[in-house]
Amino acid sequence: MSKEQEYLWECVTEDAAFAARDGAGALFFNGKMWLLGGWNPDDKEHFPLICNSEVWSSDNGADWKQEVLQAPWEPRHTAGYVVHNNRMWIVGGDCIQKHYQPDVWSSTDGIKWELVTDNTPWGMRALHYTVEFDGRIWIMGGQTLPQFAPADEVFYQDIWASEDGKNWECILEEAPWPQRGMIGGSVVFNNRMWILGGGTYDTPNIQDRKFYNDVWSSADGINWIRHLDNAPWTARQYHDVAVFDNKMWVLEGWNKENRNDVWYSADGIEWKEIPDTPWLPRHAASVFVFNNALWMAAGNNMTSDVWRLVKS
Repeated sequence: MSKEQEYLWECVTEDAAFAARDGAGALFFNGKMWLLGGWNPDDKEHFPLICNSEVWSSDNGADWKQEVLQAPWEPRHTAGYVVHNNRMWIVGGDCIQKHYQPDVWSSTDGIKWELVTDNTPWGMRALHYTVEFDGRIWIMGGQTLPQFAPADEVFYQDIWASEDGKNWECILEEAPWPQRGMIGGSVVFNNRMWILGGGTYDTPNIQDRKFYNDVWSSADGINWIRHLDNAPWTARQYHDVAVFDNKMWVLEGWNKENRNDVWYSADGIEWKEIPDTPWLPRHAASVFVFNNALWMAAGNNMTSDVWRLVKS
């Protein structure tokens, strides 16, 4: 059997209990998958503020329980989401509410949420990349979106880290990789943080988005290795990344259109594609690693489907 045929997608449900959404937080915590918030401007019932602050959980991917209808954190999507110190964390947010969300929240049960800080020093940004690594929470890149919320137009390539979510240290003011964001999920692999693709959103002054398919990694957030300028997968943003089966994964995303291709690599250099993806093209899905499978839920195809990838 060839490498490309070692994995199989299974549809767990085409119609989960949660409403369709994209950009929802996706965490595996305490034996469950957790879905946090999300965006759907066409569903006024479930998303009266375009985004919501719902919290859902599932231990099998088919049956989802709404743990919280309206969490205390402001509705958001495409924020930072990590598990750190036996807690789930929401790190920053978006600017859909016409302002930025420089706050950090955490929870031990998904029901009760604690405001850790409402004024992080990295401040007014959205679309940042968030990773848990070496006992700290890291945020990288992102940008402002003046067309949605007042701010100077800035594309960030800085790196910040925190042990407690409240006190943040600027690790690097200008990373060697080009300014970017719009990477869902996170990759820590072989004791290194990895950046796989990403891009920039259009702004009033720079109306052309940028798309990347380069591959970078770092063991300390300061010294970065560029493994590839151009991976074989199409440059993209709003994709999702994960570590599953001792490999790094890149799934779906957007570059002029939604995508449904799926790629994996054991070293960041050699990439293989899984052929014949059965699910609809999308971007900003919610991806989990749980129970010896790679799971994907919802996204900008705007259906509430759930799929899992298993070794065949």
